[in-house]
Amino acid sequence: MTDLKFEELLEAGCHFGHLKRKWNPKMAPYIFKEHNGIHVIDLQKTIAKADEAAVAMKQIAKSGKKILFVATKKQAKDVVAEMAKSVDMPFVTERWPGGMLTNFTTIRKAVKKMNSLDQLMHDKDFNNISKRERLQVQRERAKLDKNLGSIADLTRLPSALFVIDINKEHIAVAEARRLNIPTFALVDTNCNPDLIDFPIPANDDASKSIAAILKHMVEAVQEGLNERMLDKDAQPEEEEEMREEAPVERKTRPRRARSEAPKAEAPKAEAPAAEEAKAE
Repeated sequence: MTDLKFEELLEAGCHFGHLKRKWNPKMAPYIFKEHNGIHVIDLQKTIAKADEAAVAMKQIAKSGKKILFVATKKQAKDVVAEMAKSVDMPFVTERWPGGMLTNFTTIRKAVKKMNSLDQLMHDKDFNNISKRERLQVQRERAKLDKNLGSIADLTRLPSALFVIDINKEHIAVAEARRLNIPTFALVDTNCNPDLIDFPIPANDDASKSIAAILKHMVEAVQEGLNERMLDKDAQPEEEEEMREEAPVERKTRPRRARSEAPKAEAPKAEAPAAEEAKAE
């Protein structure tokens, strides 16, 4: 995981905020100054917050959990989709389906329906039905794929959300907060950072700015996945070494020495003189 450089963020325009009249007062700690009516974000704090978020995302990925990337704005769609695919993480870039987290079972039903349509389209009898019915099936499949294609493999709720523009994705943030799912996000000067667990102050409108921060996050996720693979490979080797080192103990019964074995006592015969004395 490479460190974020101040010059790199400066070139990407991560420091540009919104107009002063559009600002959220809770972003005051992250604002460096005001220039020509526009707020300038403190990039030193951006680097510190990005590193903190990267460490947390690395641990989530290392534990084998999924992080859902959410960005439906035009500037972020392609960048988020490409980077999320590179680390095999789910993403939403078209439209946030309301209740995706809070009503996850319904979303899973829609995914199952999409899979059943796939089976129908690959069936030999699919070409035997009328052209109109085939078109209806194909359109429905394309619509489901557009909205749910990237989350088709998400069999359970994600362990974290990474959001671009929390004002636009306020429904996703609200659902995650309701279910106590950790949230990571780029927060601009018009956002409320208190709604996010790991806010990263930066420009969320420029594609270069989004790409610069997201690249750092994805590298952290990839590093976590690599460490997880190494741990899995090392575990069987450790178990094998332990088996080889452990001494083999055989259970043996302690044998008694013949001299120590108790001898059966024969009944003593009484002397005949004693018997006569008793009879008298």
